[in-house]
Amino acid sequence: MLSPNIQNSIQQSYKNLQHHLEKFVPRRAQNYLTSEIAKTLCGSYHSSNRILVAEAGTGIGKSLSYLMAAIPVAILNNRKLIISTATVALQEQLITKDLPLLLRVSPLEFQFRIAKGRQRYCCKQRLATLATDQPDQQLGLLDSPPDETIQPLIQELYAAICKNKWDGDRDNWSSTIPDELWSLIVSDKHSCHHGFHQHHQCPYQKARQELDVADIIVANHHLVLADAELGGGVVLPDPENCIYIFDEAHHIASISRDSSAAAASIKGASNWLETLNKNSAKYLKNLDESRAYRFRNELTDAIQQIIPLLKDVKQNITQSYFHENIWRFEHGELPEWLESIARDLKTLTKKANQNLGKITDLIAERVKEGNLSTKVADPLLNELSFYLLRMDNLTRVWSMMATPAKEYGAPLARWIEYKQDNQDDFIVNASPLEVGWKLDQQLWSRCVGAVFVSATLRALNSFDHFCFQTGISNKEQDGVKFLALASPFDYQNHAELLIPAMESEPSSDKFTDELAEKIPFYIEEKKANLVLFSSYWQMEAVTKKISKKLKRKKWQLLVQGKSSRQSLLNSHSFTIKMGGTSILFGTGSFSEGLDLPGNLLENVIITKIPFSVPTSPIEQAHAEYIESKGGNAFLQIAVPDASKKLVQSVGRLIRKESDSGRVVILDRRIVSKRYGRSLLDSLPPLKRTIEYIS
Repeated sequence: MLSPNIQNSIQQSYKNLQHHLEKFVPRRAQNYLTSEIAKTLCGSYHSSNRILVAEAGTGIGKSLSYLMAAIPVAILNNRKLIISTATVALQEQLITKDLPLLLRVSPLEFQFRIAKGRQRYCCKQRLATLATDQPDQQLGLLDSPPDETIQPLIQELYAAICKNKWDGDRDNWSSTIPDELWSLIVSDKHSCHHGFHQHHQCPYQKARQELDVADIIVANHHLVLADAELGGGVVLPDPENCIYIFDEAHHIASISRDSSAAAASIKGASNWLETLNKNSAKYLKNLDESRAYRFRNELTDAIQQIIPLLKDVKQNITQSYFHENIWRFEHGELPEWLESIARDLKTLTKKANQNLGKITDLIAERVKEGNLSTKVADPLLNELSFYLLRMDNLTRVWSMMATPAKEYGAPLARWIEYKQDNQDDFIVNASPLEVGWKLDQQLWSRCVGAVFVSATLRALNSFDHFCFQTGISNKEQDGVKFLALASPFDYQNHAELLIPAMESEPSSDKFTDELAEKIPFYIEEKKANLVLFSSYWQMEAVTKKISKKLKRKKWQLLVQGKSSRQSLLNSHSFTIKMGGTSILFGTGSFSEGLDLPGNLLENVIITKIPFSVPTSPIEQAHAEYIESKGGNAFLQIAVPDASKKLVQSVGRLIRKESDSGRVVILDRRIVSKRYGRSLLDSLPPLKRTIEYIS
């Protein structure tokens, strides 16, 4: 239950907050959310299942709510607080603004740190190899050598890290480090090996040690879910000792599914396996043959069986299987010949992976014992890390391909993609369709408590879709607490929703031409406009049709993809500041996370209801599974997803209490179709003007 100490801490923080923030406006919804989070995490509603799911509308101040509530619960119960986000922007806000503010107003002392995955840190050993040694061995493993122009930057990075002027964090370098270079020096779990003589200076390991002293850790969904996939407690603290706050929680299911997927090429894998097989003798020369001979033999034996099997897969594939370069296996069922090969490859890749790991450990052991110099060992370990990373992935792919069909639950989505532009290679892919059960098993059933917050968690005014996707129980007896807190903004008096009469539906060939005709008509002159499209091709088509017309009016048109996002926003802001007309054209990524308050956005035009077209193999497989169970994939997946995206799009307009403006939806289906009423009802309560006549 909620203890007096926790209550007093929350109350004191809130009182102090009013003195620290100018123009602080007490909000009933914010206070209520704070109270409910604290009570949930303290077990007031359920002794063990301490989970709260809260949709908190824009303007409530949800980050301060969950910080004020969760920090005392965690600190006074000696627990770790993990705050997970989907975007870098929110992480930066928490680290640079919100948490420092809470540290000033809270009566409790605490430390906070940001946690990043290995991929954000360089491997000092790899960087040293490139900067000081002959890097031919490392570069020889790559498909193509890097541009020589990056060598000065390599030297600059190495000098900075040696002089402690750079901590190895990619985000902390003063300029952009090109992907081409970063791929050569990025840390991974194999390159970060204790056998390297510079291991104790590893940037990632130093950052990892910092987390041990932190009471509060700010991470992202990818890192939290990756740690859970490894069993928990590998990068972050054990779930059993953690309270989790998942902000921007509507991303969790899709990120979990993506991180659980795996893909590997056939031809590419064959090539690096052949090179590994040739190099195996080199590793043996630097080891005690009596100990390493068996591991090397088993490795080469496995490789010599894997390569012919991969070639068999390629030879048995015919182009007639493919539709738009994709061969998808319906219901996840493989043909008998491929199923047999997959089982063999699962066994053999696992065997190769284990023996490659043994060889790597033996080299590191010899260094530790002083029987092998670091000058000899470091290049070998660096090379082995390259192969271990790829062998891990190859093992994962063929393990998923060989997984037998389950009696219950959704099958795996499995498909092969033809890459004509990559020397006629084939990419083998596998992905889960539903991840809720895994999330429950790995996190929800293990952690002390969890809070899920976002401005858009409900679909069609219900949490059911979110619960199904994430594995959270929606049964009242299981104790999960649900909140839907409306935004404090006065939508009725500050914003209008206009649905014009449209002659054609989006499926019509005439729709793009009609958009080109209607969009200029609904642009507001001398104001900031945002036009959201559901596809790049339609955005490009409309741009070509109307750009000259807008130019004649001396209206500025800024199109996503023509320049960096920040550059577009800077030009947009400058034009509005100078009293001009600015029009932003964007797709889905502009419908979320775009914050243009006040006069920086007063008119939002949505060209289509943002339905996802099930073109990806995963989406097709999921729809197929639902239909096979007697369901309706459109109503169960497409409509709920479109509802959330539409709410996000409309949410771009009003960002502060003083904001005002108009939303225009140029899709008649929101009125003409039966599901349209549900979509309309899920939107904020803007004043409505409907011109459509059936």
